[in-house]
Amino acid sequence: MTKNTQKTPTQQPEQPRPGSAFAYAPAPESRSVVDIAPSYGLFIDGEFAEAADGRVFKTVSPSSEEVLSEVARAGEADVDRAVRAARRAFTSWSALPGSERAKYLFRIARIVQERSRELAVLESLDNGKPIKETRDADLPLVAAHFFYYAGWADKLSHAGYGPNPRPLGVAGQVIPWNFPLLMLAWKIAPALAAGNTVVLKPAETTPLSALFFADICRQAGLPRGVVNILPGYGDAGAALVSHEDVDKVAFTGSTAVGKQIARSVAGTKKKVTLELGGKGANIVFDDAPIDQAVEGIVNGIFFNQGQVCCAGSRLLLQESVADEVLDALKRRLSTLRVGDPLDKNTDVGAINSAEQLARITALAEAGEAEGAERWSPECELPSSGYWFAPTLFTGVTQAHRIAREEIFGPVLSVLTFRTPAEAVEKANNTPYGLSAGIWTEKGSRILSVANQLRAGVVWANTFNKFDPTSPFGGYKESGFGREGGRHGLEGYLDV
Repeated sequence: MTKNTQKTPTQQPEQPRPGSAFAYAPAPESRSVVDIAPSYGLFIDGEFAEAADGRVFKTVSPSSEEVLSEVARAGEADVDRAVRAARRAFTSWSALPGSERAKYLFRIARIVQERSRELAVLESLDNGKPIKETRDADLPLVAAHFFYYAGWADKLSHAGYGPNPRPLGVAGQVIPWNFPLLMLAWKIAPALAAGNTVVLKPAETTPLSALFFADICRQAGLPRGVVNILPGYGDAGAALVSHEDVDKVAFTGSTAVGKQIARSVAGTKKKVTLELGGKGANIVFDDAPIDQAVEGIVNGIFFNQGQVCCAGSRLLLQESVADEVLDALKRRLSTLRVGDPLDKNTDVGAINSAEQLARITALAEAGEAEGAERWSPECELPSSGYWFAPTLFTGVTQAHRIAREEIFGPVLSVLTFRTPAEAVEKANNTPYGLSAGIWTEKGSRILSVANQLRAGVVWANTFNKFDPTSPFGGYKESGFGREGGRHGLEGYLDV
């Protein structure tokens, strides 16, 4: 393994990296486009308010450990207050014609577009991901989801769920920290289009974009109580899930918490959607376009620092091309730029929290202890913040923890195979079933292998491509239910 040097980035142009003809001067995005208040309250019934017990917590920028703001911490009393507000609003919101609900969703989508630069900078500060990801991927998809479901709001009878589908009522939604604003859009947009009202709890490490979205709701004139935002910890999420007046539970997060939620709602009438963890296989056959596959591999595991539930964290290489692909992959990793998320040249940003960094570090050390060979490119890691260099392991077997457990970080495990049947067997040898990728020039092989993979999403000659019209979800311990597309409406309708 190449040892990583710990240095604080300077504003001098960096030296050309191996295989690169050019150096890159820093190109920081200005923080002045976003105004972060020193404190924020809970958003309940159209107003910001303190928590009932007065508790607060601090949200920290992962790249610098700077305290960004102080946020009210929701408790059980606040959850009850928000659910009651959502229930009151449900009567009039669900009675609106779909065309009228669509107008609000269209307004929200347009305001998101208008404020996209502000929101992209905010998300990079609070989450740690590179600005080019929040700017070019997250925010366009957020707006696209609200536009898409605005179009469904007056067409629910044509969605395939009966001639007169009805909304469920109050939706309790709990979202993770890896895509704070995008996961919010995935959940709120279909819920509102179907006529439900919402109480949403963002992750405690990334509450700011959800609170800014609350302001967007007010800017769009959304009726009071239709959307309520409750920053808080796991106790708030548990209170929301178990509240007797919540009709629908939607959760994205870890499999362990998903199992707790499933036990909590068992025996109730609540409708549930769980989108949980993954250990996606990225399969490269001997006839794959190598350069294209390498880009797909990098995007599959190092996008958002690997903190993606559908990340291609297991790379399966056909033996005859394994060495060629690994050589090309190492050259490509040597060109990745790790550092300031607000620098437009940055490819890999900060890990979201000290807790997550500790988990990634522990699992990487377990990979070494179990005999896998670890490699990282030379890169400078800042002295403050939470950082982990892009890492790959070779000599990995299916018995290794790094091949079985979800690391949720920029760590790639490389395995090999000889035949398509062996590739399918290894790809399916996991408790998860969320995503997979196939790289080959043969269309017949794509169809044959994809049909055998037990994964909710299978990408062919690409990876991590999302569209609001396409359903997303998994099997086995990756959860159940689908989000996105026409299928994403079903979880919010009484059908």
